[in-house]
Amino acid sequence: MANDASTVFDLVILGGGSGGYAAALRGAQLGLDVALIEKDKVGGTCLHRGCIPTKALLHAGEIADQARESEQFGVKATFEGIDVPAVHKYKDEVISGLYKGLQGLIASRKVTYIEGEGRLSSPTSVDVNGRRVQGRHVLLATGSVPKSLPGLTIDGNRIISSDHALVLDRVPQSAIVLGGGVIGVEFASAWKSFGTDITIIEALKHLVPVEDENSSKLLERAFRKRGIKFNLGTFFEKAEYTENGVRVTLADGKTFEAEVLLVAVGRGPVSQGLGYEEQGVAMDRGYVLVDEYMQTNVPTISAVGDLVPTLQLAHVGFAEGILVAERLAGLKTVPIDYDGVPKVTYCHPEVASVGLSEAKAKEIYGADKVVALKYNLAGNGKSKILKTAGEIKLVQVKDGAVVGVHMVGDRMGEQVGEAQLIYNWEALPAEVAQLIHAHPTQSEALGEAHLALAGKPLHSHD
Repeated sequence: MANDASTVFDLVILGGGSGGYAAALRGAQLGLDVALIEKDKVGGTCLHRGCIPTKALLHAGEIADQARESEQFGVKATFEGIDVPAVHKYKDEVISGLYKGLQGLIASRKVTYIEGEGRLSSPTSVDVNGRRVQGRHVLLATGSVPKSLPGLTIDGNRIISSDHALVLDRVPQSAIVLGGGVIGVEFASAWKSFGTDITIIEALKHLVPVEDENSSKLLERAFRKRGIKFNLGTFFEKAEYTENGVRVTLADGKTFEAEVLLVAVGRGPVSQGLGYEEQGVAMDRGYVLVDEYMQTNVPTISAVGDLVPTLQLAHVGFAEGILVAERLAGLKTVPIDYDGVPKVTYCHPEVASVGLSEAKAKEIYGADKVVALKYNLAGNGKSKILKTAGEIKLVQVKDGAVVGVHMVGDRMGEQVGEAQLIYNWEALPAEVAQLIHAHPTQSEALGEAHLALAGKPLHSHD
Protein backbone atom coordinates (compact mmCIF):
# COMPACT_ATOMS: atom_id res chain seq x y z
CA MET A 1 0.00 0.00 0.00
CA ALA A 2 1.52 3.25 -1.16
CA ASN A 3 1.76 5.72 1.69
CA ASP A 4 2.46 9.35 0.85
CA ALA A 5 3.63 10.36 4.31
CA SER A 6 4.37 13.90 3.12
CA THR A 7 0.64 14.59 2.84
CA VAL A 8 -1.30 14.36 6.06
CA PHE A 9 -4.75 15.90 5.77
CA ASP A 10 -6.48 17.60 8.66
CA LEU A 11 -9.62 15.66 7.79
CA VAL A 12 -10.17 12.54 5.69
CA ILE A 13 -13.83 11.89 4.89
CA LEU A 14 -15.07 8.49 3.77
CA GLY A 15 -18.33 9.06 1.90
CA GLY A 16 -19.48 12.02 -0.19
CA GLY A 17 -23.19 12.14 0.64
CA SER A 18 -24.97 14.91 2.54
CA GLY A 19 -22.99 14.52 5.78
CA GLY A 20 -19.64 13.93 4.14
CA TYR A 21 -19.69 16.73 1.61
CA ALA A 22 -21.12 19.22 4.12
CA ALA A 23 -18.17 18.48 6.42
CA ALA A 24 -15.78 18.84 3.48
CA LEU A 25 -17.17 22.19 2.37
CA ARG A 26 -17.35 23.67 5.87
CA GLY A 27 -13.98 22.25 6.88
CA ALA A 28 -12.25 23.70 3.83
CA GLN A 29 -14.00 27.02 4.43
CA LEU A 30 -12.47 27.05 7.92
CA GLY A 31 -8.97 26.39 6.62
CA LEU A 32 -8.74 22.63 7.09
CA ASP A 33 -6.92 20.54 4.49
CA VAL A 34 -9.64 18.07 3.49
CA ALA A 35 -9.70 14.84 1.48
CA LEU A 36 -13.12 13.52 0.39
CA ILE A 37 -13.36 9.89 -0.74
CA GLU A 38 -16.46 8.69 -2.63
CA LYS A 39 -16.93 5.44 -4.58
CA ASP A 40 -19.89 6.66 -6.66
CA LYS A 41 -20.99 10.28 -7.10
CA VAL A 42 -20.68 13.17 -4.69
CA GLY A 43 -24.14 14.02 -3.37
CA GLY A 44 -24.91 10.47 -2.29
CA THR A 45 -28.36 8.98 -1.82
CA CYS A 46 -30.15 12.31 -1.32
CA LEU A 47 -29.16 13.82 -4.64
CA HIS A 48 -29.04 10.73 -6.83
CA ARG A 49 -31.46 8.16 -5.36
CA GLY A 50 -33.47 9.88 -2.62
CA CYS A 51 -34.74 13.35 -1.77
CA ILE A 52 -34.28 15.07 -5.12
CA PRO A 53 -35.48 12.42 -7.62
CA THR A 54 -38.48 11.40 -5.49
CA LYS A 55 -39.64 15.01 -5.17
CA ALA A 56 -39.29 15.42 -8.95
CA LEU A 57 -41.58 12.39 -9.43
CA LEU A 58 -44.03 13.78 -6.89
CA HIS A 59 -44.11 17.12 -8.70
CA ALA A 60 -44.75 15.36 -12.02
CA GLY A 61 -47.61 13.55 -10.28
CA GLU A 62 -48.96 16.87 -8.99
CA ILE A 63 -49.01 18.22 -12.54
CA ALA A 64 -50.89 15.10 -13.67
CA ASP A 65 -53.50 15.61 -10.94
CA GLN A 66 -53.85 19.29 -11.84
CA ALA A 67 -54.47 18.37 -15.46
CA ARG A 68 -57.17 15.87 -14.46
CA GLU A 69 -58.82 18.30 -12.05
CA SER A 70 -58.36 21.55 -14.00
CA GLU A 71 -62.07 22.10 -14.74
CA GLN A 72 -62.84 22.74 -11.07
CA PHE A 73 -60.69 25.88 -11.48
CA GLY A 74 -62.40 26.89 -14.71
CA VAL A 75 -59.53 25.72 -16.90
CA LYS A 76 -60.20 23.29 -19.74
CA ALA A 77 -57.39 20.77 -20.08
CA THR A 78 -57.11 17.09 -20.87
CA PHE A 79 -54.90 14.46 -19.29
CA GLU A 80 -53.51 12.13 -21.92
CA GLY A 81 -51.17 10.01 -19.84
CA ILE A 82 -47.65 9.77 -18.45
CA ASP A 83 -44.63 9.86 -20.78
CA VAL A 84 -42.25 7.88 -18.57
CA PRO A 85 -39.02 8.62 -20.54
CA ALA A 86 -39.90 12.35 -20.45
CA VAL A 87 -40.52 12.20 -16.69
CA HIS A 88 -37.12 10.58 -16.20
CA LYS A 89 -35.53 13.21 -18.48
CA TYR A 90 -36.99 15.99 -16.33
CA LYS A 91 -35.91 14.24 -13.11
CA ASP A 92 -32.40 13.55 -14.41
CA GLU A 93 -31.95 17.15 -15.59
CA VAL A 94 -32.74 18.38 -12.07
CA ILE A 95 -30.21 15.93 -10.61
CA SER A 96 -27.58 16.74 -13.23
CA GLY A 97 -27.79 20.49 -12.64
CA LEU A 98 -27.43 20.11 -8.90
CA TYR A 99 -24.62 17.56 -9.31
CA LYS A 100 -22.60 19.90 -11.54
CA GLY A 101 -23.10 22.72 -9.05
CA LEU A 102 -21.93 20.53 -6.19
CA GLN A 103 -18.83 19.40 -8.13
CA GLY A 104 -18.05 23.07 -8.72
CA LEU A 105 -18.36 23.84 -5.02
CA ILE A 106 -16.03 20.98 -4.08
CA ALA A 107 -13.44 22.20 -6.59
CA SER A 108 -13.76 25.87 -5.61
CA ARG A 109 -13.11 25.06 -1.93
CA LYS A 110 -9.97 23.14 -2.95
CA VAL A 111 -11.12 19.89 -1.38
CA THR A 112 -8.98 16.94 -2.54
CA TYR A 113 -11.58 14.66 -4.15
CA ILE A 114 -10.66 10.99 -4.53
CA GLU A 115 -12.99 8.68 -6.47
CA GLY A 116 -12.79 5.08 -5.30
CA GLU A 117 -13.95 2.58 -2.71
CA GLY A 118 -12.28 3.42 0.58
CA ARG A 119 -11.68 1.30 3.67
CA LEU A 120 -10.69 2.43 7.15
CA SER A 121 -7.16 1.08 7.66
CA SER A 122 -6.19 2.72 10.95
CA PRO A 123 -7.64 5.30 13.35
CA THR A 124 -6.07 7.97 11.12
CA SER A 125 -6.10 6.56 7.58
CA VAL A 126 -8.25 5.28 4.74
CA ASP A 127 -7.04 2.99 1.96
CA VAL A 128 -8.36 3.73 -1.53
CA ASN A 129 -7.12 2.83 -5.02
CA GLY A 130 -3.95 1.24 -3.65
CA ARG A 131 -3.11 4.41 -1.73
CA ARG A 132 -3.15 5.12 1.98
CA VAL A 133 -4.70 8.51 2.71
CA GLN A 134 -3.52 9.83 6.09
CA GLY A 135 -5.41 12.30 8.23
CA ARG A 136 -5.29 13.81 11.69
CA HIS A 137 -8.97 12.94 11.89
CA VAL A 138 -11.25 10.58 9.94
CA LEU A 139 -14.96 11.13 9.36
CA LEU A 140 -17.08 8.11 8.47
CA ALA A 141 -20.06 9.05 6.30
CA THR A 142 -20.84 5.95 4.24
CA GLY A 143 -24.62 6.34 4.37
CA SER A 144 -27.34 3.75 3.94
CA VAL A 145 -29.07 1.41 1.48
CA PRO A 146 -32.66 0.15 1.21
CA LYS A 147 -33.49 -2.64 3.68
CA SER A 148 -35.57 -5.75 3.15
CA LEU A 149 -37.16 -8.29 5.49
CA PRO A 150 -35.99 -11.84 6.30
CA GLY A 151 -36.97 -14.20 3.49
CA LEU A 152 -37.90 -11.38 1.13
CA THR A 153 -35.55 -11.12 -1.84
CA ILE A 154 -35.52 -7.90 -3.86
CA ASP A 155 -35.10 -8.99 -7.51
CA GLY A 156 -35.27 -5.55 -9.16
CA ASN A 157 -38.11 -6.71 -11.40
CA ARG A 158 -41.31 -7.68 -9.59
CA ILE A 159 -40.02 -7.09 -6.06
CA ILE A 160 -38.23 -3.76 -6.06
CA SER A 161 -36.57 -1.21 -3.77
CA SER A 162 -36.86 2.57 -3.96
CA ASP A 163 -33.68 2.58 -6.07
CA HIS A 164 -35.42 0.47 -8.72
CA ALA A 165 -38.66 2.45 -8.46
CA LEU A 166 -36.84 5.66 -9.40
CA VAL A 167 -35.75 4.23 -12.76
CA LEU A 168 -38.77 2.05 -13.55
CA ASP A 169 -39.45 2.16 -17.31
CA ARG A 170 -43.23 2.07 -16.95
CA VAL A 171 -46.12 3.10 -14.75
CA PRO A 172 -47.21 -0.14 -13.05
CA GLN A 173 -50.92 -0.91 -13.33
CA SER A 174 -50.96 -2.00 -9.70
CA ALA A 175 -48.49 -1.95 -6.82
CA ILE A 176 -48.26 -3.13 -3.26
CA VAL A 177 -46.12 -0.84 -1.11
CA LEU A 178 -44.66 -2.67 1.88
CA GLY A 179 -44.12 0.02 4.52
CA GLY A 180 -46.21 3.08 5.33
CA GLY A 181 -43.40 5.36 6.43
CA VAL A 182 -42.02 8.34 4.53
CA ILE A 183 -40.60 6.40 1.56
CA GLY A 184 -43.66 4.20 1.20
CA VAL A 185 -46.29 6.94 1.27
CA GLU A 186 -44.30 9.20 -1.06
CA PHE A 187 -44.04 6.52 -3.75
CA ALA A 188 -47.68 5.50 -3.17
CA SER A 189 -48.70 9.13 -3.66
CA ALA A 190 -46.65 9.65 -6.84
CA TRP A 191 -47.73 6.36 -8.42
CA LYS A 192 -51.39 7.03 -7.62
CA SER A 193 -51.07 10.36 -9.41
CA PHE A 194 -49.58 8.51 -12.38
CA GLY A 195 -52.56 6.12 -12.43
CA THR A 196 -51.38 3.07 -10.46
CA ASP A 197 -53.78 1.09 -8.25
CA ILE A 198 -52.06 1.23 -4.84
CA THR A 199 -52.24 -0.81 -1.64
CA ILE A 200 -49.97 0.05 1.30
CA ILE A 201 -49.13 -2.63 3.88
CA GLU A 202 -47.99 -1.21 7.24
CA ALA A 203 -47.35 -3.42 10.28
CA LEU A 204 -47.96 -0.61 12.78
CA LYS A 205 -51.38 0.87 13.44
CA HIS A 206 -50.95 4.06 11.42
CA LEU A 207 -49.34 5.45 8.28
CA VAL A 208 -46.30 7.69 8.95
CA PRO A 209 -46.19 6.19 12.46
CA VAL A 210 -43.42 8.48 13.75
CA GLU A 211 -45.69 11.52 13.32
CA ASP A 212 -48.31 12.80 15.74
CA GLU A 213 -51.31 10.44 15.62
CA ASN A 214 -53.60 13.25 14.46
CA SER A 215 -51.38 13.82 11.40
CA SER A 216 -51.45 10.10 10.61
CA LYS A 217 -55.25 10.01 10.79
CA LEU A 218 -55.57 13.08 8.56
CA LEU A 219 -53.26 11.51 5.97
CA GLU A 220 -55.20 8.24 6.10
CA ARG A 221 -58.44 10.15 5.50
CA ALA A 222 -56.91 12.00 2.55
CA PHE A 223 -55.50 8.79 1.05
CA ARG A 224 -58.92 7.11 1.30
CA LYS A 225 -60.43 10.03 -0.64
CA ARG A 226 -57.72 9.60 -3.29
CA GLY A 227 -58.47 5.89 -3.58
CA ILE A 228 -55.17 4.76 -2.04
CA LYS A 229 -55.90 1.54 -0.14
CA PHE A 230 -53.96 0.49 2.96
CA ASN A 231 -53.89 -2.33 5.48
CA LEU A 232 -52.65 -1.41 8.95
CA GLY A 233 -51.60 -3.31 12.05
CA THR A 234 -50.67 -6.69 10.57
CA PHE A 235 -47.18 -8.00 9.85
CA PHE A 236 -45.93 -9.25 6.50
CA GLU A 237 -45.64 -13.03 6.21
CA LYS A 238 -44.39 -13.85 2.68
CA ALA A 239 -44.29 -12.81 -0.97
CA GLU A 240 -44.51 -15.16 -3.95
CA TYR A 241 -44.65 -14.77 -7.70
CA THR A 242 -47.92 -15.14 -9.57
CA GLU A 243 -48.31 -15.56 -13.31
CA ASN A 244 -48.26 -11.78 -13.87
CA GLY A 245 -46.97 -10.28 -10.65
CA VAL A 246 -46.66 -10.80 -6.91
CA ARG A 247 -48.87 -12.10 -4.13
CA VAL A 248 -48.28 -10.86 -0.56
CA THR A 249 -49.59 -12.82 2.42
CA LEU A 250 -49.91 -11.22 5.86
CA ALA A 251 -49.65 -12.87 9.28
CA ASP A 252 -53.45 -13.04 9.54
CA GLY A 253 -53.72 -14.93 6.24
CA LYS A 254 -54.99 -11.98 4.22
CA THR A 255 -53.54 -11.80 0.68
CA PHE A 256 -52.97 -9.01 -1.84
CA GLU A 257 -51.88 -9.23 -5.47
CA ALA A 258 -50.28 -6.63 -7.74
CA GLU A 259 -47.92 -6.19 -10.67
CA VAL A 260 -45.03 -5.07 -8.44
CA LEU A 261 -44.12 -5.05 -4.78
CA LEU A 262 -42.17 -2.03 -3.56
CA VAL A 263 -40.22 -2.85 -0.40
CA ALA A 264 -40.12 0.39 1.60
CA VAL A 265 -39.29 -0.83 5.10
CA GLY A 266 -36.53 1.69 5.75
CA ARG A 267 -32.82 2.01 5.13
CA GLY A 268 -29.89 0.31 6.83
CA PRO A 269 -26.35 1.61 7.42
CA VAL A 270 -23.49 0.85 5.01
CA SER A 271 -20.77 -0.35 7.38
CA GLN A 272 -19.93 -3.97 6.65
CA GLY A 273 -16.47 -4.83 5.37
CA LEU A 274 -15.17 -1.27 5.68
CA GLY A 275 -12.76 -1.87 8.56
CA TYR A 276 -14.74 -0.09 11.23
CA GLU A 277 -14.89 -2.91 13.77
CA GLU A 278 -11.29 -3.93 13.10
CA GLN A 279 -10.20 -0.45 14.18
CA GLY A 280 -12.19 -0.70 17.40
CA VAL A 281 -15.13 1.54 16.43
CA ALA A 282 -18.15 0.81 18.63
CA MET A 283 -21.12 -0.46 16.61
CA ASP A 284 -24.71 -1.51 17.20
CA ARG A 285 -26.73 -3.40 14.55
CA GLY A 286 -24.47 -1.97 11.87
CA TYR A 287 -24.74 1.62 13.07
CA VAL A 288 -21.65 3.50 14.28
CA LEU A 289 -22.19 4.83 17.80
CA VAL A 290 -21.30 8.46 18.52
CA ASP A 291 -21.61 11.00 21.30
CA GLU A 292 -23.53 14.29 21.06
CA TYR A 293 -20.61 15.82 19.14
CA MET A 294 -20.59 12.96 16.59
CA GLN A 295 -17.34 11.51 17.97
CA THR A 296 -16.93 7.73 18.20
CA ASN A 297 -15.20 5.88 21.04
CA VAL A 298 -11.99 6.22 18.95
CA PRO A 299 -10.91 9.86 19.53
CA THR A 300 -9.62 10.40 15.97
CA ILE A 301 -12.80 9.10 14.31
CA SER A 302 -16.21 10.74 13.96
CA ALA A 303 -19.31 9.59 12.07
CA VAL A 304 -22.39 11.33 10.64
CA GLY A 305 -25.51 10.84 8.55
CA ASP A 306 -27.43 7.63 7.96
CA LEU A 307 -24.46 5.66 9.30
CA VAL A 308 -25.30 6.75 12.86
CA PRO A 309 -28.60 6.08 14.68
CA THR A 310 -30.04 9.58 14.36
CA LEU A 311 -32.81 10.85 12.07
CA GLN A 312 -32.23 9.64 8.49
CA LEU A 313 -32.68 13.02 6.84
CA ALA A 314 -30.33 14.84 4.46
CA HIS A 315 -30.57 18.07 6.42
CA VAL A 316 -29.59 16.20 9.57
CA GLY A 317 -26.53 14.90 7.70
CA PHE A 318 -25.68 18.47 6.68
CA ALA A 319 -25.93 19.69 10.27
CA GLU A 320 -23.90 16.79 11.67
CA GLY A 321 -21.17 17.25 9.04
CA ILE A 322 -20.96 20.98 9.77
CA LEU A 323 -20.79 20.29 13.51
CA VAL A 324 -17.81 17.93 13.05
CA ALA A 325 -15.95 20.37 10.79
CA GLU A 326 -16.45 23.26 13.22
CA ARG A 327 -15.42 21.15 16.21
CA LEU A 328 -12.20 20.12 14.46
CA ALA A 329 -11.52 23.73 13.48
CA GLY A 330 -11.69 24.73 17.14
CA LEU A 331 -15.02 26.55 17.07
CA LYS A 332 -17.49 26.27 19.91
CA THR A 333 -20.16 23.75 18.90
CA VAL A 334 -23.62 23.01 20.25
CA PRO A 335 -25.10 19.49 20.11
CA ILE A 336 -28.05 19.02 17.77
CA ASP A 337 -31.53 18.98 19.29
CA TYR A 338 -33.08 16.27 17.13
CA ASP A 339 -36.58 17.17 18.33
CA GLY A 340 -35.96 20.57 16.76
CA VAL A 341 -35.30 19.14 13.30
CA PRO A 342 -38.12 19.79 10.79
CA LYS A 343 -39.56 16.67 9.13
CA VAL A 344 -41.56 16.68 5.88
CA THR A 345 -43.27 13.84 4.03
CA TYR A 346 -43.86 15.12 0.50
CA CYS A 347 -46.93 13.07 -0.39
CA HIS A 348 -50.26 14.65 -1.38
CA PRO A 349 -51.21 16.09 1.05
CA GLU A 350 -47.89 16.90 2.72
CA VAL A 351 -47.16 16.08 6.35
CA ALA A 352 -44.76 18.44 8.16
CA SER A 353 -43.74 18.66 11.78
CA VAL A 354 -41.19 19.87 14.28
CA GLY A 355 -40.93 19.23 18.00
CA LEU A 356 -42.84 16.82 20.20
CA SER A 357 -46.01 14.92 19.43
CA GLU A 358 -48.86 15.39 21.89
CA ALA A 359 -48.27 11.89 23.27
CA LYS A 360 -44.54 12.51 23.75
CA ALA A 361 -45.15 15.88 25.39
CA LYS A 362 -47.58 14.30 27.86
CA GLU A 363 -45.03 11.60 28.59
CA ILE A 364 -42.38 14.22 29.38
CA TYR A 365 -44.42 16.95 31.09
CA GLY A 366 -47.51 15.09 32.33
CA ALA A 367 -50.95 14.93 30.73
CA ASP A 368 -52.31 17.79 32.84
CA LYS A 369 -49.47 20.10 31.79
CA VAL A 370 -50.00 19.84 28.00
CA VAL A 371 -52.41 21.86 25.85
CA ALA A 372 -53.18 20.97 22.22
CA LEU A 373 -54.99 23.11 19.66
CA LYS A 374 -56.10 22.26 16.11
CA TYR A 375 -56.63 24.87 13.42
CA ASN A 376 -58.48 23.65 10.34
CA LEU A 377 -57.15 24.85 6.99
CA ALA A 378 -60.76 25.39 5.93
CA GLY A 379 -60.44 28.75 7.67
CA ASN A 380 -57.38 29.74 5.62
CA GLY A 381 -58.04 31.71 2.42
CA LYS A 382 -55.04 30.52 0.41
CA SER A 383 -55.70 26.89 1.32
CA LYS A 384 -59.28 27.36 0.10
CA ILE A 385 -57.94 28.77 -3.18
CA LEU A 386 -55.64 25.74 -3.53
CA LYS A 387 -58.53 23.40 -2.59
CA THR A 388 -56.44 21.65 0.03
CA ALA A 389 -57.71 20.26 3.32
CA GLY A 390 -55.87 19.62 6.56
CA GLU A 391 -54.96 21.02 9.93
CA ILE A 392 -52.27 22.68 11.94
CA LYS A 393 -51.94 21.24 15.43
CA LEU A 394 -49.99 23.03 18.16
CA VAL A 395 -48.72 21.33 21.30
CA GLN A 396 -47.94 23.65 24.21
CA VAL A 397 -46.69 23.23 27.73
CA LYS A 398 -49.47 24.85 29.79
CA ASP A 399 -48.70 28.57 30.24
CA GLY A 400 -45.38 27.97 28.49
CA ALA A 401 -43.73 27.48 25.12
CA VAL A 402 -45.01 25.71 22.03
CA VAL A 403 -43.16 22.38 21.96
CA GLY A 404 -44.70 20.82 18.87
CA VAL A 405 -46.10 21.95 15.51
CA HIS A 406 -47.80 19.34 13.30
CA MET A 407 -49.22 20.23 9.88
CA VAL A 408 -51.08 18.33 7.17
CA GLY A 409 -52.03 19.89 3.84
CA ASP A 410 -50.62 20.77 0.44
CA ARG A 411 -47.45 22.91 0.66
CA MET A 412 -47.16 22.52 4.43
CA GLY A 413 -43.49 21.65 3.93
CA GLU A 414 -42.99 25.29 2.98
CA GLN A 415 -44.42 26.40 6.34
CA VAL A 416 -42.14 24.26 8.50
CA GLY A 417 -39.38 26.90 8.44
CA GLU A 418 -41.36 29.23 10.67
CA ALA A 419 -42.52 26.27 12.73
CA GLN A 420 -38.93 25.28 13.52
CA LEU A 421 -38.18 28.83 14.66
CA ILE A 422 -41.20 28.72 16.97
CA TYR A 423 -39.99 25.47 18.54
CA ASN A 424 -36.27 26.18 18.63
CA TRP A 425 -36.68 29.69 20.03
CA GLU A 426 -39.12 28.38 22.65
CA ALA A 427 -41.76 30.88 21.59
CA LEU A 428 -44.86 31.55 23.63
CA PRO A 429 -48.19 31.54 21.74
CA ALA A 430 -48.68 35.24 22.56
CA GLU A 431 -45.29 36.09 21.03
CA VAL A 432 -46.15 34.39 17.74
CA ALA A 433 -49.63 35.93 17.82
CA GLN A 434 -48.02 39.41 17.76
CA LEU A 435 -46.35 38.66 14.41
CA ILE A 436 -48.22 39.84 11.32
CA HIS A 437 -48.55 37.20 8.60
CA ALA A 438 -49.21 38.21 4.98
CA HIS A 439 -52.75 37.71 3.68
CA PRO A 440 -53.69 35.56 1.89
CA THR A 441 -50.95 33.01 2.55
CA GLN A 442 -50.85 29.58 4.12
CA SER A 443 -48.38 30.96 6.67
CA GLU A 444 -51.37 32.86 8.06
CA ALA A 445 -52.69 29.51 9.31
CA LEU A 446 -49.72 29.25 11.67
CA GLY A 447 -50.38 32.77 12.89
CA GLU A 448 -54.10 32.11 13.33
CA ALA A 449 -53.42 28.92 15.26
CA HIS A 450 -51.20 30.83 17.67
CA LEU A 451 -53.79 33.61 17.97
CA ALA A 452 -56.30 30.97 19.02
CA LEU A 453 -53.86 29.34 21.44
CA ALA A 454 -53.13 32.77 22.94
CA GLY A 455 -56.86 33.19 23.61
CA LYS A 456 -57.66 35.71 20.89
CA PRO A 457 -58.85 33.76 17.82
CA LEU A 458 -59.67 35.70 14.67
CA HIS A 459 -60.90 33.46 11.84
CA SER A 460 -61.69 30.50 14.09
CA HIS A 461 -64.14 29.65 16.87
CA ASP A 462 -62.88 29.82 20.43
